[in-house]
Amino acid sequence: MFKGAMVAIVTPFKSNQIDEKALRELIEFQIASGTDAIVPCGTTGESATLSHEEHDRVIEITVDAVRKRVPVIAGTGSNSTTEALRLTKHAYEAGADGALIVCPYYNRPTQEGLYQHFKTIAENVSIPIIPYNIPSRTGVNLMPEMVAKLAQIKNIAGIKEASGSIKQMSDIINLCGKDFAVLSGDDILTLPLMAIGGAGVISVVSNVAPVDMAALIDAFEAGDRAKAKALHYKMSALIDMLFVEVNPIPVKAALALMGKIEYEYRLPLCKMTETNFERLKKTMTDYGLI
Repeated sequence: MFKGAMVAIVTPFKSNQIDEKALRELIEFQIASGTDAIVPCGTTGESATLSHEEHDRVIEITVDAVRKRVPVIAGTGSNSTTEALRLTKHAYEAGADGALIVCPYYNRPTQEGLYQHFKTIAENVSIPIIPYNIPSRTGVNLMPEMVAKLAQIKNIAGIKEASGSIKQMSDIINLCGKDFAVLSGDDILTLPLMAIGGAGVISVVSNVAPVDMAALIDAFEAGDRAKAKALHYKMSALIDMLFVEVNPIPVKAALALMGKIEYEYRLPLCKMTETNFERLKKTMTDYGLI
């Protein structure tokens, strides 16, 4: 079962090309910091602006760099089932340990359409699959009853839940049982989710503060609730700043401030406003990251 502090890793660019050296260095930083899994080509990895060739290459680089030290859960979602299936097959062939597949966006399928989408992929690729529910980006909400139906499919191993609803997370845990990994898609809800039986987080803040997110989950699992709570509040202001503009704009700016990547995006994403950049810099300084 996938669990713990997993990083939704950024895709570094240099002169509008994938910066392979920086990506490999980020992966080493994450593993040395106690991160439990690497998740490339998600929202934070700017998958929407990667070509298919680039998408495949980022997954290949990640698998090669990780060398089985921790799981690699490759983002392989699309609003086309055929396209998501191709991406998932490639991730499996490249050696990924799992696939994170976002609910189809823009076309807003019904609950039955969502079921058929994930079922089709699961039946055609023998890789553990984690559906990713994020209604604010996709326009559809994968409901707990449908998650429970999907959980009956052998290789659907869990869900990344970013509905923002603890009630919805609770219902999924109650319906799906302890062997189904419910992972937070919202950093600030990691501790509340763990308290009701969640398995961990696919995290944005782990890009810049991986030691603290890993320590929060380790502390909770060790029964040290006071330490877990202290780390939750320690990260709170940093998490707020990492979402002051749409993800991954602030987190890439933060990594640039730390000297780990170039301050570069793919349009239509662009650099932060100067005001927010200065606020981020102050938050990073106060946290001790720069």
